[in-house]
Amino acid sequence: MEESLPTFWSFNRFRDASLIKTEDIVWQGPFSWPGFDRINNLTPIPDIAGVYLFTFEYKDGYILRGAGHTNSMKRRFSQHKREYMAGRYTVLDVKSANRGERKEIWHGWGYAKTHQDEFLHHKDYILQSVEKELASYNLFITEVADRRKRARIEFAIMQSAYLSKEAWSDLVDGQVALRGRANYEIPTEARNICLYKIYGIPEMFEI
Repeated sequence: MEESLPTFWSFNRFRDASLIKTEDIVWQGPFSWPGFDRINNLTPIPDIAGVYLFTFEYKDGYILRGAGHTNSMKRRFSQHKREYMAGRYTVLDVKSANRGERKEIWHGWGYAKTHQDEFLHHKDYILQSVEKELASYNLFITEVADRRKRARIEFAIMQSAYLSKEAWSDLVDGQVALRGRANYEIPTEARNICLYKIYGIPEMFEI
């Protein structure tokens, strides 16, 4: 006689809608990329666990470039800078980004692996462009202790940008590894609150 399997619970939107809660996500900033505060006169990003936004100045506020999550902002941004300096990240023209236009100076990622000679030949110019981009970033953060919650917020932000038909959504890099809500996790309606307008961050989204 077969043993009975346990019951596996999954969220059902019709049955379990009453379990969905609403909470505020408060974004603080803008902050400076570590080491560039003397150039842009912004406060250095604090070393906390949470979710962060890369943004450029745009119109009456800021425009989304990307998002991420970490348990240490200091350590994560050091990692990001190493990837930039090694040519593995895409580098954008800042003036174009301030207009909401994607203009790549260096493609990064897989392109860099197969075009190392090209990177080395233009390394000085590419790294100068990296410095301009990092100095131009206005960083926003929200403090989140729970790791899964951080990952779900990042997923919601990036997914919203990917699905947007606004021209500025092209600033966000594709093919980023993301981990959204699992079927056994209850969704949360999140309300984004910030003193500044950030194009690319909807007022509400589900995480």
